[in-house]
Amino acid sequence: MTESIDPVVPPAPPLPAAWLPLPLRAASIAATSGALTGALLPGAALGAGWFLLALPGRWWGVAAMVVLGALLGAVVGFRRQRRTSWRLDARGLGLRRELLWQQETHVPISRVQHLDLRRGPIERSAGLATLVVHTAGSRMSAVSISGLDQADAERLRDTLAHQLDQDDDAL
Repeated sequence: MTESIDPVVPPAPPLPAAWLPLPLRAASIAATSGALTGALLPGAALGAGWFLLALPGRWWGVAAMVVLGALLGAVVGFRRQRRTSWRLDARGLGLRRELLWQQETHVPISRVQHLDLRRGPIERSAGLATLVVHTAGSRMSAVSISGLDQADAERLRDTLAHQLDQDDDAL
C-alpha cells in the first residue's frame, strides 16, 4: 500500500520592511521612454519654434532642441525611477516617490481588493513587472508600482494576497 504524500511548499521568505529601490534596469527603460517623450514633445515644440522664428542655424537649432528635449526627458525618467522605493510591512504596502515633490502612499492590507501583475513585452525582456494593487474606498482606486523585479513582484503579490486571506477585517 502506498501512501500519498502531499508536497509541502515552503513559504516564501518574508520581504524586508526597509524601503527597497527599484532595479537599475527599470531606470534604464524609464530613461529611454523619457528620452522619446522629451524629444517628441518639448524638443519638437522648441525645434518648431526655432524653425518658425527663423533663428540662426535653423536646422542645427531644431536638431539641438530635439536632442536637448531627449536628454532632459532621459534624466527626469531615470531619476524618477531611481527615486521610487517600496516596502511591505505588517500594516501594508508603502510606496515612496521623490523627485521635486515627495509622495508617500500607504495601502493598508484591509483596503486591498485584488491584485494584478502586468508584464508587457519590454518588461518581460528585462525581467520586470508592474504590480497593481486595487483598493477600496480611497481617493485613488489603484496603486501601481512599475519596474519591479519580476521575482519581487510575484513575491509581493503572493505575500499581500496571503496577508489579505489571513486578515479578518479585509473587505
